[in-house]
Amino acid sequence: MAATRKTTGTRAAGADTHKEAPGPTEIRSQPVRTELLKAGIWLGLALLIGVCIILIQPILLIFAGIVMASMLDGGTRLLGRILPIARGWRLLIVCLSLLVFMVWTAMFAGSQIADQAATLQTVVMGQIERVAAWASDHGMGNFQLDTKTISDNFAGTFGRVTAAVGSVLGGLTSLVMIIVLGIFIAIEPRLYERGVAWMLPMKSRENFYITTARMGFTLRRLMAGRLLGMLVEGVGTWLACLAVGIPMAALMGLLTGLLAFIPNIGAIVSGVLLVLVGFSAGTDTGLWAIAIYFIVQTVDGYLIVPMVAKKTVDLAPALVLGAQILFGALLGLMGLFLADPIVAMIKVALEREAERNAGNAETKTATGS
Repeated sequence: MAATRKTTGTRAAGADTHKEAPGPTEIRSQPVRTELLKAGIWLGLALLIGVCIILIQPILLIFAGIVMASMLDGGTRLLGRILPIARGWRLLIVCLSLLVFMVWTAMFAGSQIADQAATLQTVVMGQIERVAAWASDHGMGNFQLDTKTISDNFAGTFGRVTAAVGSVLGGLTSLVMIIVLGIFIAIEPRLYERGVAWMLPMKSRENFYITTARMGFTLRRLMAGRLLGMLVEGVGTWLACLAVGIPMAALMGLLTGLLAFIPNIGAIVSGVLLVLVGFSAGTDTGLWAIAIYFIVQTVDGYLIVPMVAKKTVDLAPALVLGAQILFGALLGLMGLFLADPIVAMIKVALEREAERNAGNAETKTATGS
């Protein structure tokens, strides 16, 4: 019995000292391991891109909430120059002002605008049919236009409006989500900034803070200029239409102000609508509509836009228009609205990266010398 135990103990000791050999699944080749690591990175990147494509509408809503937060934060900072009170109270004043404006618009201007909107489609379609008949009479072809044809062409040009914003209920729901998300972010923006930075390596956090600070500054100034342009174009168009007797003055002012949020394309669409409505009341009124459009766009293009561009990212008009066409075709109406802020943020990030590369190159040159 003792001998048996001794033999067993000897075998166990021998098993402990036995060196394990690699199995068939062990990858000992360093080049193979390196290539597999690279393949895993590319696979993860492809999966990330696929997830972003699938979740593009929620991502756009989140970005729209960030844009809304920048506007609320900008108003809070601006109010701080006048009222030396806590930030929370200033943000509450800005949010209440926004709520009062929306309620006033719905209660006092809503009925008038709704009545005018009911006749806008009839007026516009009548003018388009007149233009089509004139073109047919002058040998430019036979045009058969209706509301459905124009809507389909518009959707084909700028992308199909997706389900998130494709209906009135969906649009209102998205708007409420954007406002609520913007308020939450504006209450404590540093909290979310630190949360994102926490997931980055320590060596990358300083650059992240600098980049986000510049993005926030640029976005606040960009949105402030956009709101100023919307106010000037909307109120100016409304008062000018009232002065010369253009029909649906309130609706024309509202549409012009809202479409001013979209550079280039918004001005074209609002101008076409204004001219069509103006000529529906007579040739003289149509000529006045053309004059109003050029005056309002001149004030916005030569006074407001240059003033804002000097303090923010100066975006080339062709770049913005190309981004609007691309994002509108790929992402629908939300992409069209957010094309300008997205391009501005990308440009800020690229400028910061170029600045870092230039600083690294100077450091290497100084070290080498």
